[in-house]
Amino acid sequence: MASRLLKKSLLWRVCVANASIKPMKSILKSMFAVQSWRQRRAATFTQRLRKYLYLLLGLISCLTIFVVDNFTPAIAQVPQLPREEIRGVWMTNNDMDILKERPKVLEAVSQLRQLNFNTIYPVIWNSGYVMYPSAVAKRTGIQPFVLRGSDGHDILADLINQAHRQGLLVIPWFEFGFMAPPTSELVMEHPNWFTRKRNGSQTSISAAGEVMWLNPFHPEVQQFITSLVLENVTQYDVDGIQFDDHMSLPHEFGYDPYTVALYTQETKKSPPRNAEDQDWVRWRADKITAFMVKLNQAVKAQKPRSIFSVSPNYYDFAYKFQLQDWLNWIKLNIVDELIVQIYRPNLQSFVTNISRAEIQQAQKVIPTGVGIMAGLRNNPVTIQQIKAQVRAAQERGLGVAFFYYESLWEYSPETATERKAGFQALFRAPALRARIE
Repeated sequence: MASRLLKKSLLWRVCVANASIKPMKSILKSMFAVQSWRQRRAATFTQRLRKYLYLLLGLISCLTIFVVDNFTPAIAQVPQLPREEIRGVWMTNNDMDILKERPKVLEAVSQLRQLNFNTIYPVIWNSGYVMYPSAVAKRTGIQPFVLRGSDGHDILADLINQAHRQGLLVIPWFEFGFMAPPTSELVMEHPNWFTRKRNGSQTSISAAGEVMWLNPFHPEVQQFITSLVLENVTQYDVDGIQFDDHMSLPHEFGYDPYTVALYTQETKKSPPRNAEDQDWVRWRADKITAFMVKLNQAVKAQKPRSIFSVSPNYYDFAYKFQLQDWLNWIKLNIVDELIVQIYRPNLQSFVTNISRAEIQQAQKVIPTGVGIMAGLRNNPVTIQQIKAQVRAAQERGLGVAFFYYESLWEYSPETATERKAGFQALFRAPALRARIE
């Protein structure tokens, strides 16, 4: 009985199992069929997707080429920022008829702005006199008059105000440096401030005529010059101060009693009879350098952002014959701007001088330019010569400053209109100026 029940139970389980497996097989077949269909559908979709992707990529490539081709001219048309470049002009005593009249100053400044100049160097120290109301000049008894404009106004203040409204910098020019005419009140009031040659002579001939030379080694002279400079820098909204090749001493000088005693004290020997003796040249040049360092420190203490500008002759001449070691001044970090005077009518000579190694060295660290002669009343310069020299300077990354304002378009072979058109062709766009930050 038990065996029969067991046999039936097993048969029932097999039947149940078979009954359960058949639907499972059917379900699995259906599942595999669906899965195969989905795989085929997915494969078809993938193939179609690849096809569309290839088409899309091709379209994107075409669009990219189209966009680049169409945007290239647009990029080329984007205006570039103005290049940093000195474009200056000196305003001398010959320009005083302009400087005394407010309307003429406005006209001059506006014209310079239209021609894309950016800096004016107005004279403030000439022939032993200052060109502004000066308490220092009055105190030292060197100036019995005050130079003012036609309506009694301060000439320098008016120029600064009008130039700044037009966006131009004003860097007053301490033109005469250590020079003064023998007939000036400065010489008559302070004769012991002046040096001499070994033969006792106290004068030399310069472009300004016969002059005497303040002793740059004398402490009273140094204090006087420093007081004048600081007075100008602190009382006016100037952008800096400029010293030129007269902030020096001709190498024949330095044989006055004060300098001889100082040299003897420091070196234990008398000054050489030969004014070109290397040690004697070096000693005097170093003394001038030491003063310029102190002068720079005094200016920066009062106005840290003031541009300390120097406009010397080319270095070899400046050092050997004027005791002006301006390359060392740059190394000592006391010069913020350099404009080397290269007044040469011959283009090849001009190019040779502006290509000197010391100029290339200077322009690596500070804004650098060259002084170009725009003409004199008795020696006009053609606009063709000016354009050739300016372009030569620009090709070498140098700025320019012209001597002087009046001769930019007066006393010239061409008409004023032709001259202005020439400058407009040279300076087609504004140029930035370096600021002391």
